[in-house]
Amino acid sequence: METSASIEIAKHTLLSCGLILAIGTIGGFLAQRIRIPDVAIFLLAGIAIGPHGLTLIDISAASALNQTILLFGASYILFDGGAALRLDVLKQVWITIVVLATVGVLITAVITGLAAYLVFGMPPVLALLLGATISSTDPATLVPIFRQIRIRDRVAQTVMSESAFNDAMAAILTFYVLAFATSSGAFSLGGAIFDLLKQAAVGLLAGIALGYLAALLIAHERWAVLAEYAPVVTLVAVIGAYFAASGLQASGFMAVFVFGIVLGNKEALGFRMEPDEAQKLNEFVLTTAFIMRLFIFMLLGAQLDFSEMAHHWQGGVAVALVLMFVARPITVFLCALPDRRARWTMAELLLMCWSRETGVIPAALAGLLLGSRAPAAHLIASVTFIIIVMTILIQAPTTEWLGRKLGLLEKG
Repeated sequence: METSASIEIAKHTLLSCGLILAIGTIGGFLAQRIRIPDVAIFLLAGIAIGPHGLTLIDISAASALNQTILLFGASYILFDGGAALRLDVLKQVWITIVVLATVGVLITAVITGLAAYLVFGMPPVLALLLGATISSTDPATLVPIFRQIRIRDRVAQTVMSESAFNDAMAAILTFYVLAFATSSGAFSLGGAIFDLLKQAAVGLLAGIALGYLAALLIAHERWAVLAEYAPVVTLVAVIGAYFAASGLQASGFMAVFVFGIVLGNKEALGFRMEPDEAQKLNEFVLTTAFIMRLFIFMLLGAQLDFSEMAHHWQGGVAVALVLMFVARPITVFLCALPDRRARWTMAELLLMCWSRETGVIPAALAGLLLGSRAPAAHLIASVTFIIIVMTILIQAPTTEWLGRKLGLLEKG
């Protein structure tokens, strides 16, 4: 009987994955035809085929399958985003990226928390917990958007890099505020700063080390013994970079992003692949990232709890509007405008203000709060998912239009 039950579960899982792939492929084709980022189509398709729609799939958010897809998928999308960045561009804007990913997270959390306090009448510390949960931008959303839309390089790379680096800051802030809310209130600013620096340093080192090793094995003139297996090397290295950093209590997402930067800029380090092998690797990475993106956002759409969201939708929409039209612009102008080295134009700043999609990372933090039965966890999760839906369905499809209006689209 156990074997039979296992087979039935396997069949159900395989059928669900097949349906997601088939419907997602059609959704990707449709997104390409109507020229909007595919993550918006995937989210809507997930809602349509999930338990609140046609009930074609029902994969629990707490299941091992969903967690595996979320963990590996977000990691591989981050690797893909890192590989698209260029060091010469990052040298111009690194100050803005660092400030946005640290001070910017605090500013966003405080302003959004204040909005939650006024809208819901929550205790200030719980309102700040909500603000911290949604304070990071989402690399799994923003990386594919800026891979599909040809926005000016330094703007796209700044937004993608910010989204990769600020999740560590948001996670640290969220759990420190949670500790403050559930204990006697012991908070160490020095400890928080030390944790952030440690996570950043270890994540950077792990990413650099794995990136250099991968480049050595697939692109070195003498030591490229695994050149024919470059796609498999990327899979192994992404997993290795994530767990190497996580095992040292650092940001695994930061490690895989830096790994992508190093491997994507291997020519600058003196490594060069054969053109055929490089093309094969590039096609594999793009296809794998597409599949992971498809799974992540269709499952996210299928798992939205509309009955819970309905209880708080008015307040959630209000907080979302404050986040999009107040918190994000203030954060961008305070953090980026003083960077004289970058010399941001008003058009570039306005596009960064609009590029504020929320997705997988805040959803994961909200899920962790639910799992730990944190105070007001259901309210926080509901508002988080309302913001995810609004930012992905409003901001993502209009990014190309805004880029064109601001004169920031590049040809090609």
